[in-house]
Amino acid sequence: MNNDDLAQALLAAVRAQRFEQTADSLRGGEPVDAPPSIDLAVAVFPRGGAAPVCANVLFSREHPRGLVARFDAATGAVANIAFQADVRDAKGDSHAWLPGADWSRIDFPAWFGQGPRFVAPYPASLLKMMVAVGVGRLVDAGRSDWALPLVYQDQTRAVADWLFDMITVSSNEATSALVAHLHERGAIRREGGREVHNEMHDAFKAAGLPGLMIANTQADGGWGNGAGSGVGQIQMTAWDALRLMWRLDADAPATPELVSPASRDVIRRALDAQKLHHNLSSESLRALPGWVPGIPARFAHKTGNTQNYTSDAGIVHDGELHYLIALTTSLGMRYAPHPEASTTWKVPALGAAIHAWLKANS
Repeated sequence: MNNDDLAQALLAAVRAQRFEQTADSLRGGEPVDAPPSIDLAVAVFPRGGAAPVCANVLFSREHPRGLVARFDAATGAVANIAFQADVRDAKGDSHAWLPGADWSRIDFPAWFGQGPRFVAPYPASLLKMMVAVGVGRLVDAGRSDWALPLVYQDQTRAVADWLFDMITVSSNEATSALVAHLHERGAIRREGGREVHNEMHDAFKAAGLPGLMIANTQADGGWGNGAGSGVGQIQMTAWDALRLMWRLDADAPATPELVSPASRDVIRRALDAQKLHHNLSSESLRALPGWVPGIPARFAHKTGNTQNYTSDAGIVHDGELHYLIALTTSLGMRYAPHPEASTTWKVPALGAAIHAWLKANS
């Protein structure tokens, strides 16, 4: 297996799911009116220490058959795609993904890269991995401590406990507590109503991770649309979400550190304790009618879901098979077949198909 083999397998796996036939509750259960956006990346670590095999494929209404990313030899960043940021309307709501949205009339802000454009879907709660790394870097610099009592809205808990809830059950309150902590300790600074300093952005840039952005959060911990952040201000491409996970995987080939081994271990323990298996994996939903299995293996990961978006990224071990996978999509909860599901069953089916192909070809 080489990079091209993997890319072609990912293209085939996505096409086989026929995502363009996904039922949309905003259309009364009729299929989507345009192919959804899907950004999918995988990195496989072959047995015996051979070089990793990596691929990133991207689909949208503008690229329904898919694009294959190329990586810059020096930085590892995607080199052939012009990423554009997601948007929200004057009311603060996502509107690019609503039925009837005319992309020719939407001004998507340029983000980074050159080539055919890809409008990057909001990563939903996958963004919390950037917060985790930002806090880990504070601890490593001696400006915080995992055991430090942190007060937020009359609750006092250790920094590590806030992080554990942010990752394992995707607590928004815990995320706000840690975002406020990043501001309070100077990792993010605002002046005159705008952000003027962001140490996470500096670290991501230095690490060659241009596809990670967490901008315009507030000193009180606000990070959503209502706070002026959220959609369009917080972005993650699948490839750079995967490379962020790579730096948290002690079993993967070494990469330049974003956090110390000690902080990496704290974050990794939270990933291993994940309780929300409902996107690429689906064990949390096994009792639902029509259940479709997903990745059937140990999966240390972080999910994200809103009405319009679904994401998932993490580390998979299955015997000698070891790989990373990351997905961002415009396939949120409005496509779920059941009120307790988080997205279409096609998403876990995609995870299962990729896992099966890797088992057969690694």
